[in-house]
Amino acid sequence: MANLLARLRANRRQRQERSLSLDDYLDLVTGWFGFGGLDYPILRQTWTGTNVEDPSHDLPGYAALMRACPPAFAAQMVRGLVISQARFVFRNNRRSPTPGRRFGTTALSLLERPWPNATTGDLLTRMEWHAGLAGNAFVLRQRDRLRVLRPDWVTIVWGSRTDPQNAVHELDAELVGYVYQKGGAGSSSRPQLLLPEQVAHWAPIPDPESPGLGMSWFTPAVREALGDRVVTEHKLKFFEHGATPNLVVKGIQAENPEQFSEIVEMLSSQHDGVRNAYKTLYLSAGADATVVGSNLKDLDLKGVQGGFETRIAYLSRVPAVVLSIAEGMQGSALNAGNYAQARRNFADSWVYPTLQDICASLATIVDVPSDAELWFDTSDMPFLREDEKDAAEIEQIRASTIRQLIDGGFTPESAIRAVVTEDMSVLQHTGMLSVQLQPPGTGDANEPAAEEPAATGGQ
Repeated sequence: MANLLARLRANRRQRQERSLSLDDYLDLVTGWFGFGGLDYPILRQTWTGTNVEDPSHDLPGYAALMRACPPAFAAQMVRGLVISQARFVFRNNRRSPTPGRRFGTTALSLLERPWPNATTGDLLTRMEWHAGLAGNAFVLRQRDRLRVLRPDWVTIVWGSRTDPQNAVHELDAELVGYVYQKGGAGSSSRPQLLLPEQVAHWAPIPDPESPGLGMSWFTPAVREALGDRVVTEHKLKFFEHGATPNLVVKGIQAENPEQFSEIVEMLSSQHDGVRNAYKTLYLSAGADATVVGSNLKDLDLKGVQGGFETRIAYLSRVPAVVLSIAEGMQGSALNAGNYAQARRNFADSWVYPTLQDICASLATIVDVPSDAELWFDTSDMPFLREDEKDAAEIEQIRASTIRQLIDGGFTPESAIRAVVTEDMSVLQHTGMLSVQLQPPGTGDANEPAAEEPAATGGQ
């Protein structure tokens, strides 16, 4: 694949009028493409100007760095655990006669059992970890199964389509498909062309330099993770050397460099390392030991490392008090009101938008009813249990509004639709006020008429 990309770049530099077509690109790769377990020859298309774009080259490096940074690993783990508790449902859209109604069909079984011995939580967790590290998550549908593809093994192919009426004019770039190659570019495995309708691509954070691709939240936090790792290594080195600061020994009397090296080696073997900690250092006349550097207290490593943890926390959108890092476990952050506000901020600014975006991405490979949309259910998410209480209060207010509209003479159907869609223009009035919901004269015919009082005459 690496040689192929180099040839593609060379061809683009040499071409003047004609672009490399998708057929030429695929012919250079293999001449065939796989679909449904079978191989098919390449068909001539109207696509020209193919552009190959690699989603990520940094997945292994980011994974190794995150494993070495406990705050970043914990933040990504919290994100994955919270998202994994959601479940999928269908929700009627605004065009439906019953907007907002949630229901389920057998089409959801693809998401409930995405692959053998897997659940919805497994699917969501893998997607979140891939998007968190590489910025992109790719889910392939193969008949009645799903497969989460490793993002750095997937290449997105873009192309421009020529207008048949004018061969010179080219339309805007469009998605041609995806090329999956196990092992990534340069491996000996055979690339496989995947059609756009086979793959769900989720990129929660758009990369401003690469249209169509996503960017990892960990990218701006890399330096913070490196700083946290350096502080940790500093603490380890401090304890490895006996929990003592560095010493400079000066005034060592030696007649030649060889004798000086022997004295230094003797001092190192008897006083360096944890095993030699707290031993008395004996020096000859004229030699002196001077402390250099600072201890952990003087360096305030707790405050320095706490700053790294806080910056990683807000870059991951996980509040410090939810992540339970040092900065979030002291002072007013532990108050119940502050924790509740932090949890609400995390839910409103990340959990709900992320679930909504995931549903929109997976809807491309799920059989969604025509008058509905793929949606999520948070009723089994303990982290959002307080939001369920707020939702119940909202439903109570909505029910009261519907009752008032019906009492005001509007039809029940239009009142419900107006409240659910938040569009009062759909209200339809019956033409009767609340005290006259039935036309005059429609009372019970068997009911005896009221007797008129007898007239009394005067004398």
